[in-house]
Amino acid sequence: MDLNDYQYQANETAIYPNSARMTYPALGLTGEAGEVADKVKKLIRDNRPLDTKERLEIAKEVGDVLWYIAALARDLGIDMETIARMNLEKLRDRAERGVIQGSGDNR
Repeated sequence: MDLNDYQYQANETAIYPNSARMTYPALGLTGEAGEVADKVKKLIRDNRPLDTKERLEIAKEVGDVLWYIAALARDLGIDMETIARMNLEKLRDRAERGVIQGSGDNR
């Protein structure tokens, strides 16, 4: 499955009002990303290795993050493959200029 196919299929389960376009998936994205971080944080806190069960649980949360990314991209009117391509181009440009490390959006 490619990213655009995923985005198209995810759209079939995107149920929120048009008035909440962009807002709903942006808020959902932060919540789901927080759930991923929370599961990883607890592994660190408990000083335990990542087992198969926990790996799958984190993967499910990453899938939820992906769903919200797909919805937000759709609401922006941009397909996911374009977003992925733009991101890789940005990162390659930063790497070529030696500014891949550091902070700031416009490095």
